[in-house]
Amino acid sequence: MSRQPTPEEIEEIRGIPLYQPSLAQGYFPVLEKPVIAEGFPENWMTPALAAALDSGDAEFVLSTGTNHARMQIIRPPYFLLHSYYRLWSEHPDIAETWEAGCPRVSLTTVMATEHVARVNARKRGGEPAATPALDDRRLDARTVYLNLSLDPALWDRAEVGRMIEEIRSVQASHPSGRYHLDCSTSHLAHLVRKAADWGLWADFPRPASIIHAYEYTPATVRRFLRARFDCPIVDLFGSTELGYLYYSDAEGAYHPYLDRMSVELLETVPDSGLYSLIVTSLRNPYMPLIRYRSGDVVRTLDGGPDPARISRFTGREKELLPTPHGPLSQGDLDEAVAAAAPGVFQHQLRLYEGERAELAYTTFTGEPLDGAAERVLAEAAGSLTGRPCRAAHRDHIPIGRSGKYAWLAAHS
Repeated sequence: MSRQPTPEEIEEIRGIPLYQPSLAQGYFPVLEKPVIAEGFPENWMTPALAAALDSGDAEFVLSTGTNHARMQIIRPPYFLLHSYYRLWSEHPDIAETWEAGCPRVSLTTVMATEHVARVNARKRGGEPAATPALDDRRLDARTVYLNLSLDPALWDRAEVGRMIEEIRSVQASHPSGRYHLDCSTSHLAHLVRKAADWGLWADFPRPASIIHAYEYTPATVRRFLRARFDCPIVDLFGSTELGYLYYSDAEGAYHPYLDRMSVELLETVPDSGLYSLIVTSLRNPYMPLIRYRSGDVVRTLDGGPDPARISRFTGREKELLPTPHGPLSQGDLDEAVAAAAPGVFQHQLRLYEGERAELAYTTFTGEPLDGAAERVLAEAAGSLTGRPCRAAHRDHIPIGRSGKYAWLAAHS
């Protein structure tokens, strides 16, 4: 049974043009992204929103977009950052590092760095430098961005040395020499591996806490980082338009963080145990979302639809792969890979004509798996996909234009 908005929620959205048909019929269907985009922004425009846009209390932005089209939205300035800071300040395992005033170093996509550099240059009335200095990559008094290249697998020794030195300078700015590391886990794993390979790991300042909140983290990468950092490592789940909805504790279990929000789970296919995330949120006052399909899929501890029992965020709904056994998500394949071959760093399922598939993979050591281990990996992928599958070691799996990795790719 669908969750319909409460009377209080209806009062919040009564004047918004988008919701007038639903208000008239007394039923709110699932809100899809194309419906939001159609007629935007007039379909959201109210006198209050127009005044907020004029005053600067609201702004137009684009959703981050991973491997799909980006969506234009309206939100308060720094909406996602404020959501992040609030969660950091209240998280039971890492609130202490917020209270201690730890500076935040962010290691994520180069697009995020470029955005900060553009904003800072605009404030000065100029254009960003081709290679922005550290101060040009400062988001606010607390946060600086490190990455200057699209593909972290291609960082050279000089680039790795620069980032480590920049972390050291940030660390030195804190009275107790502590800092908080915000990252894409794939970027951090690349940095750790390269620092170790080039004898720089001893110079890598250890953070007081780590948050990753930018993309799906493979289980093997999570294990790799937990083995190398003796501090809480927390995952945040959210989006540009929603803020953060769930956080993990230091042991990896997820907890809801649903201030002015509610969640329902709709099964993608009957009896699959794989659920679409449907969110009602009043947190963004300029685009309150009623029964919004976020595009994410999840699994729960018991296979049921209770959003308080989410155990894994397993990827994007648009990327589900139809198989004879039902839809396959990124997280389902990842779980099988991690069980079959713990030494795999990154992997990508490549589909070919004739229902063939290849699981391209890299390893943490850079060496291929032995023949027996590679066969086990191929069999695990083949069993899940229902396709003949081979496992193939690669020296490099290119990152996407978004600065994030695609787990699924079609090849001719």
